[in-house]
Amino acid sequence: MAADLQTFPALVKLREFDAEAVEDASTFRDEVTLYIPHTRFIRACEFLRDAPDLKFSFLADVTALDLYPQEPRFEVVYHLLSMKNALRLRLKVRVSGDDPHTVSACSVWRSANAFEREVFDLFGIRFDGHPFLRRMLLPDEWEGHPLRKDYPTEGYR
Repeated sequence: MAADLQTFPALVKLREFDAEAVEDASTFRDEVTLYIPHTRFIRACEFLRDAPDLKFSFLADVTALDLYPQEPRFEVVYHLLSMKNALRLRLKVRVSGDDPHTVSACSVWRSANAFEREVFDLFGIRFDGHPFLRRMLLPDEWEGHPLRKDYPTEGYR
């Protein structure tokens, strides 16, 4: 698939739409990953959802990676599906560890609401424009974010 990456339809169309929408692209186990700058993320998502020949209309999951001590520290990962074309696509947004926030995809896919709340709860990444960004799994008084690599294994004492 690596040889086919530059001809992958979503990558080609997205670069035609906005030449700076993709920072990097890769494949792993025949799944394509596109790195999108957070400043162009919403426009890129809207394009991928609405383009008639792409139609990535289904947001299957949102998660995050903590790459500590690397900077940018976090990657927020969106898994998309085009049921029309039977294609999967992974979008990643790099997020700084100093001020961990990026834009919310709730305006594009309503299902992002719960996924982004879970990422906020467990990693502490804030999603600008999210309609109801509150803890979801942990109590409100919980200290810290347990999926961060610098979180103590026995919790804060």
